[in-house]
Amino acid sequence: MAILLLALLVPATLCSRSGPPSSKHGHGGHAKPASPVVPVAPQAAALVRATCNSTAYYDVCVSALAADPSSTTADVRGLSAIAVSVAAANASGAAQAAAALANGTAPLAAAAAGDGTVQALLRACAGKYGDARDALAAAKESMGQQDYDLATVHVSAGAEYPQVCKALFRRQRPGAYPAELAAREEALNKLCSVALDIIALLTSSPSPSNNS
Repeated sequence: MAILLLALLVPATLCSRSGPPSSKHGHGGHAKPASPVVPVAPQAAALVRATCNSTAYYDVCVSALAADPSSTTADVRGLSAIAVSVAAANASGAAQAAAALANGTAPLAAAAAGDGTVQALLRACAGKYGDARDALAAAKESMGQQDYDLATVHVSAGAEYPQVCKALFRRQRPGAYPAELAAREEALNKLCSVALDIIALLTSSPSPSNNS
């Protein structure tokens, strides 16, 4: 009986000396399955960086793509879809901002409150940004069908609609173009440029990373 107890105690003593008890199961083998996952993030980040290196706005590109968790597993085709989605979200937000300024519900709407022309221009801007949002949504559908030429046309249109808004202000109310819309227009222009540059990668030199 004493021999049996000794046989049971010795392995337990050896296990206790092998390291601190990191889990209730008594062995650290349970941490090993996580090790294959570690290289995934650097690889995904490397693809994002390599893809963004081909765009005109590297920092904007990296920021936009990295903000979407799906970019960690996306190929170049997936990254292009993310870029278009981010641009569409920007356009949608700009449409809402313009409408809020026109309706007097935005914090900076006081300047437009007594000017019917400015309010009309802001409503026109809301419509143009809505058109940009719809064009970008159509671009994403075209990309789903791998029609990258048509997607390029839609993204280009998405970038051009806000410029109509700025042109209307320049003609009718110079100097009254809201700073918020100017910032959103610039951001959307850069996001559309990034999306176009990534789409161009899909049409110029397909690689294994582009295949799903």
